[in-house]
Amino acid sequence: MDGEKQDNPLCEKVEIAYQITGKKWVNLIIHTLMEEPKRFSEIQAYIPDLSKRMLNERIKELEDNGIIIRNVITERPIRTEYSLTRKGTELGRALRAVEEWAEKWY
Repeated sequence: MDGEKQDNPLCEKVEIAYQITGKKWVNLIIHTLMEEPKRFSEIQAYIPDLSKRMLNERIKELEDNGIIIRNVITERPIRTEYSLTRKGTELGRALRAVEEWAEKWY
């Protein structure tokens, strides 16, 4: 035990979750998608200080983590919408507690 790192899978999972949600804009993107799928421009309109480049980067990270899914709607005109996966929806519900805390204290 002296100085040895203890393997704790729970801590690793929590660390991953905090790494994802700790990135700037991630929680607001998830919040924006909680009600319904949105197009890229709609997400950006909800978060005006978020640049297109950063939104694109965050969406890609959230897709890679299975939190957001990209849906291509093939009817004319063709459009792309983003929505939360089941995993993303559950994360959004967990983040609502933070929103309630913010409403109460700020």
